[in-house]
Amino acid sequence: MQTIHPNTLPAEWEKHQFTLLAFPYEGRDWPGKFHAVKWAFVEIIRKVSTHEDVLLLVRSALHQEKVKGMLVQAHVDLKKVKFLIQDTNRGWMRDSGPIIVKDAKGGRTALQFGFNGWAKYGNYRKDLYTPQTVAESLKIPLRKVIYKDRDVVLEGGAIDSNGQGTLITTAECLLHPSIQVRNPGFSKLDYEEIFASYLGIKKTIWLGAGIEGDDTHGHVDDICRFVNVNTVVACREINPKDKNHKILEANLEQLRSETIQNGEKLNVIEIPMPSRLDFEDLRLPASYVNFLITNASVLVPTFNDKNDYKALRILREVFPDRDVIGISAIDLIWGLGTLHCLSHEIPH
Repeated sequence: MQTIHPNTLPAEWEKHQFTLLAFPYEGRDWPGKFHAVKWAFVEIIRKVSTHEDVLLLVRSALHQEKVKGMLVQAHVDLKKVKFLIQDTNRGWMRDSGPIIVKDAKGGRTALQFGFNGWAKYGNYRKDLYTPQTVAESLKIPLRKVIYKDRDVVLEGGAIDSNGQGTLITTAECLLHPSIQVRNPGFSKLDYEEIFASYLGIKKTIWLGAGIEGDDTHGHVDDICRFVNVNTVVACREINPKDKNHKILEANLEQLRSETIQNGEKLNVIEIPMPSRLDFEDLRLPASYVNFLITNASVLVPTFNDKNDYKALRILREVFPDRDVIGISAIDLIWGLGTLHCLSHEIPH
């Protein structure tokens, strides 16, 4: 497939105009914990808006006024929050929001990948309008991602980029032949052509599987993340009895053997996993690498765990010019995702 447009997917640590969030308005994703989650969300907005503006989706004008009241109670500067009225099925902006790419002159385009509820849930139709709403607000063009005359389904949590042409993803998420299949029949080469044509990717690193309890079936943003052009932080589970042990050891071995787009060896920094976290009959996909990067900070999910301080120390070392701040995610993780899953950067 020929290159459609010479775009680049910026790294998440590059300059942002906004962080995109969607304020939750019902408790489907957090049964029994919804009230606590709303206030946890207010705290996320407060922390993000300290360093950059927030583009906040709300369900209706009435919902907007209720949210404003909560933000005022928490002393959030409303001048730092731009509201957009857009009803959604869920608030996971990483996956249903647009992926914004830039051309050689700095012009931005919002890419609309298909979204099908992670090939698991049927109620996602409202989420399909989110990219258009965001693109219109930003006054930038919206382009559908099409390959072989088909809409390409891809969530933002399934990929991570160094902003220079290298991308990491997992075979479990994109290539499994029967479980949560996004694009039936697509091969590695098909995906790599799509990544090259729409995201400017020159090198794709394929990991194996994601962590246990991940509702998305293998999103990379619970496994490893780029923290600079040639460095990733990657999760390790040292307990050999834990199911994540073999999964993450295999991914670590793969990462240590990899290079980035220019042939330079990939630098791999290990970060621990929190202790196993269960609620009701589910194992929750708790991970420290589901962090959110802003223009001057890194917000890191924490779990009242002995490894919280170790993860924060590691991330402070790799982000020396940003404030690294722990955000309690004990309630958020009941929705099977945390800070990175809920947000999407809007590059400047």
